[in-house]
Amino acid sequence: RPSRPVARFPTPRASPRSASLAPRRPRTRTMTDYDGRIKNTDLLNLRDYVTAESGSLNQADSTVLLMCTHSNLKARFMEIRFDRYMTIGRVKEKLMTHVGSNVSTMRLSLKDWDGALVAPMADDSKLLGYYSPEDGWTIHIHDIDTHSASASGWLEDVSLVKKYEMSDEEYTKRGDTHSTYRKWKNEQLKKDPTWCVEKHMAEKRGEVWVPPKVIEDDEHQADEAGVIADQIGNRCEVNPGGKRGEVLFVGKVAGLPKGWWVGVKFDEPVGKNDGAVKGERYFTCPDGYGSFQRPENVTVGDYPDEDDPFGESEDEI
Repeated sequence: RPSRPVARFPTPRASPRSASLAPRRPRTRTMTDYDGRIKNTDLLNLRDYVTAESGSLNQADSTVLLMCTHSNLKARFMEIRFDRYMTIGRVKEKLMTHVGSNVSTMRLSLKDWDGALVAPMADDSKLLGYYSPEDGWTIHIHDIDTHSASASGWLEDVSLVKKYEMSDEEYTKRGDTHSTYRKWKNEQLKKDPTWCVEKHMAEKRGEVWVPPKVIEDDEHQADEAGVIADQIGNRCEVNPGGKRGEVLFVGKVAGLPKGWWVGVKFDEPVGKNDGAVKGERYFTCPDGYGSFQRPENVTVGDYPDEDDPFGESEDEI
C-alpha cells in the first residue's frame, strides 16, 4: 500500500537578535583549556575531576558561569553565575559586590577561554546574551577611578592596614588573664635558657627534643654549589619532591642562613617567592614560582618541561 505523502513545512529562521539571546549549548571544553598557569598533567586531571559537572547543581538554560578579573586586583573570581537576560548595568551591580568598584567607573570587556578580546561591553542597556558568552569566559573590569577602594592594593595588601601595637610595658600592666602566658614563658626560660614551645611539646610526648642545626660555616656546601655555578639557565630537578625548573642563581643570600644557595624558577607555582628575599632581588620570575634551595637538593640535567609534547615518554623506546 503506497504511503501518503507527508507535508513538510519550512523551518522558520530566527532573527539575529533572537538568536543572540537564545541560550547556546556550552562548548565541550575542559577547564584546563583556558587556564594557562597549571601545566602538570596530573594536576590538570585532578582539577577536571573536581570541577566536573556532577548533575547535583542545577543550571538553568539561560545561566552562564563566567570568570572575573580586575585591573586593580590580583585575585581571579571563579565561576560567577549570570543570567543571559541580565542587562550589562545589572551585571555591573552584581560585580560591585565582589570587587568593590563603583558601577559608574567600571568598563567591562568580554574575553574567551584563551584571553582574546571578544567585545567591549560599553552599552549598559544591552543584555548579556547579546554578546553570546560561553561557560568559562572572562569578564575583565577596568576601573577608571584613581581613588577607588581597590586602587593601590587597599583591598588585598594587609601591610597597608595600620595594626594595633602594644609595648611590653603596657602588656605587663594588664591583668593576669592577659599576661599569664608571658609570665609562664619567662619562668620557663629562667629554668632553661634553651626552652621553646617545640621542646616543651616534645617532652610532653615523651620524646627527646633535638634542636635544629645552626649553620655557622659561611662556605657551607660551597663544593656542591661550584658544580652548578656554570649551569645558569639549564634545566634542573629539586628533591625531595621531584619538582622541575630552571637554575637562575647560584650564590649566597643575605636574608637566608649562611652558606650557598641555588635560585630555581619552577615550572609550576610551587615556589615561595619571585626571586627576591627581604627586598633584595637575586633573579626574576612570577610570584610563587621562585625558590632558594641548598645545592645538595638540586640536580642539573636534561629534564624536559612538564608540558613538552616532544619530551621522552616511558611508553616509548
